[in-house]
Amino acid sequence: MLKIPGYEDGPLVQGTAYLADPFFWPVHLGTCLRGEDARRAAFGADWDAAMELYRVLSAEREWPVFSVPLSSGHTIHVVYRNIKGDHGVDYLIHHPAWSTAETLAVDDGHFMGPGMAWPELLSAARQPATEGVDDPDARLLLLFPTLGDAHLPGDATATLTSALTAFTVIEEPAEVARMLLEHQGQWTPAHWWLEDGVRINAGGHSHRNPSNAFALPAPRLSEISHALNGGAATGHPTSG
Repeated sequence: MLKIPGYEDGPLVQGTAYLADPFFWPVHLGTCLRGEDARRAAFGADWDAAMELYRVLSAEREWPVFSVPLSSGHTIHVVYRNIKGDHGVDYLIHHPAWSTAETLAVDDGHFMGPGMAWPELLSAARQPATEGVDDPDARLLLLFPTLGDAHLPGDATATLTSALTAFTVIEEPAEVARMLLEHQGQWTPAHWWLEDGVRINAGGHSHRNPSNAFALPAPRLSEISHALNGGAATGHPTSG
C-alpha cells in the first residue's frame, strides 16, 4: 500500500496504468469542462465508456495516486480521494525532509486553489524524471486542474492542444484546449506575481495567497515556488 506522510485517509494505489486510457483524460479534466458544448467536444460519443471509467476511478476500495517528481526532490501527488459522499482530487506536494505533505489544490465541491500559475505548470511538466509520471504531456494534463492564471501566453492553446493530441482521442483538441483555458479550474483565474523571489497570487481560495488565513507558511511558500519553477529549494528543505 502506498503511503504519503500526513495523508492517512484511504487505500492508496498506483494509478499510472490509467494514463494509457484515452478516456482517462477527459474524465480527469471534467471539472474544467464547463457546459454541454465543452463536454460534448471532449467526450463525443464516448460518454458511456468515460463514465464507466469514472466509476472505477471513484471506487472506495482503491484511491489511485499519480506521482510527479520534481528536480528539487519534491514530489507532487495527485490523489483520487474516494470517500463516500466526499469524492474529489487532492493535489499534494511533499519533500522527504517534511513530516507531512502540503496541499497545493483541491478539485471538488469545496475546491481550494489555484495551485499553479501557467509558467509553473509548464516547468513542472517539463522537469525530467526517471520514475513516476515522466512524460511531459501527461504531466501537463495531469496537473492542469491546479491552474488558475489570468495572464496566459499566446502559445498556451497550442501547447495544451499538443498534449491533448498526444494522449486523447478528442476529435477537436484545439477547441477543447481553448475551452479548458477559458475556464481553467473551479476558481476565478488569479493574478500572480513575484514577491522577494517567491511566486504568490491573490486568489481567495488559494493556499499560495499569503493574505488568506489558511495560506501555507512563508518558508513553505518559498520552497514550493522554487521547486515548481525548476530551481533548487531555497536553502535546505524545511523540516516539519
